[in-house]
Amino acid sequence: MTSKIGWHLLRQLRKVWVRVTAFALLAVATAVLAQLIAPLIPSSWIMKIGAESVDQVLNILASSMLAVTTFSLAIATSAFAAAASTATPRATALLQEDPTAQNVLATFLGAFLFSLVGIIALQAGYYSSAGRLVLFIVTVIVIGLVVVTLLRWISHLMSFGRMGDTLDRVESAAINSLENRLATPYLRGRPLISDIPSSCVPLLSDEAGYVLHVDMGELNTIAKVLQCKIWLRALPGSFVHQARALIYIDREIQDDDLVKRLRDAFTIGTERSFEQDPRFGLIVISEIASRALSPAVNDPGTAISILGRVVRILSRWREPVDAEIEYDAIFVPAVTANALIIDAFRPIVRDGAGCIEVQIRVQKALQALAAISPDVFAEPAAQMAADARARAKDNLTETEYRLIEEVHVQAPEQPDAHRRSA
Repeated sequence: MTSKIGWHLLRQLRKVWVRVTAFALLAVATAVLAQLIAPLIPSSWIMKIGAESVDQVLNILASSMLAVTTFSLAIATSAFAAAASTATPRATALLQEDPTAQNVLATFLGAFLFSLVGIIALQAGYYSSAGRLVLFIVTVIVIGLVVVTLLRWISHLMSFGRMGDTLDRVESAAINSLENRLATPYLRGRPLISDIPSSCVPLLSDEAGYVLHVDMGELNTIAKVLQCKIWLRALPGSFVHQARALIYIDREIQDDDLVKRLRDAFTIGTERSFEQDPRFGLIVISEIASRALSPAVNDPGTAISILGRVVRILSRWREPVDAEIEYDAIFVPAVTANALIIDAFRPIVRDGAGCIEVQIRVQKALQALAAISPDVFAEPAAQMAADARARAKDNLTETEYRLIEEVHVQAPEQPDAHRRSA
């Protein structure tokens, strides 16, 4: 669990401007390097390599990179719009953070800035003849990087923004988030296995929005200062408001500065994120299935494919055992298997109630999860399967409903002692 500053820093490092700034700094570093090593370069090398033509090369690079950057940005924007219209707007954030797309835009725009800085330095007379050679060599390296990036971009465009690509990204984000939570199921705090004591005092949020990040280290530090215990109420992904408690504390706090620090440990935004919220990935992927099942789209095949992806995601779930406790002053509730099943299946069960193919696949998917992890998913899967059958009964013919009954999920019996020992 990273601190709030570290979390914000990691988010900023994913932005395009970081890579673009690196190219601008490369141009400045080249100018400085040219002054340092120019006296060491033999004059005969300058004529042989043709460094005097570097200004023409930079002019070509600047004019071409500006056009290519504009064109690539238009392609990326079209891909974002396509993903929002065919899948869900919540998936566009994953495309916007795509490393290949960001590297492409940053490389093209960065090469433009590099050439622009080089042209300005040349016109200002900053480079000597030997310095031009250094600039020429670095320019050739930048051109090679642009060519490689352009080839990768052409290959990437074959699938970028398509439905399959979007689903792969959402599935990968959901798996990563789930595995991160499984690695620290209680965010390295103590598991909350009982109700919050009624004597505890709630600390309400001072703004409305979704919890994106919780700085557990800061909360634990304050708890040590106050010599108190903290019960976390708002996990990442929770919607909080001025009447919703972020935490519960077993004592009153009179220090306004400490109260502010406790609230500042929570990063609240307008939209949920995939990073610390394992449920959000399941919500987004089931939302795509719901759109596919709408009368306007009528694409049950996508919904069936998503059900397979849901099984792959949830099959990684395991009950936490001997979780590492780093913040022993904080009690943290667990993400329940029942909540995951509801997030993943309920929208599909509701919107696919009248499609026999989807309903059969729902029953088989729930049956698979119950068989993979009976101690975890047997009961919530059976409850969801019963809900699916009830909805299907009202929307399918008797013949179709009998097919559902043949594959419906029942909570499997626990193995007897002999089989367990075997």
